[in-house]
Amino acid sequence: MHYTQVTEIRRRLHRDWTVRIDHVFREANFAADHLASIGQSKPIGVHVIDRPCTSLLYWLYFDRVGSETPRFVRMQ
Repeated sequence: MHYTQVTEIRRRLHRDWTVRIDHVFREANFAADHLASIGQSKPIGVHVIDRPCTSLLYWLYFDRVGSETPRFVRMQ
């Protein structure tokens, strides 16, 4: 992750509000993983998606039906 993004997250976490962060493995949320992949090629900032692209619709379907893939962990 980029330093500026981490700094901004930390700054927002210290505001006077209650924040809860939950970790969800990417294998359990295909759409978010896909959006993160798309976001890596975009400049930092807010990007509004008016209509999901075809590839995102594909992953939203799998999230909706509850499809998951096993998480493989390489042992050393």
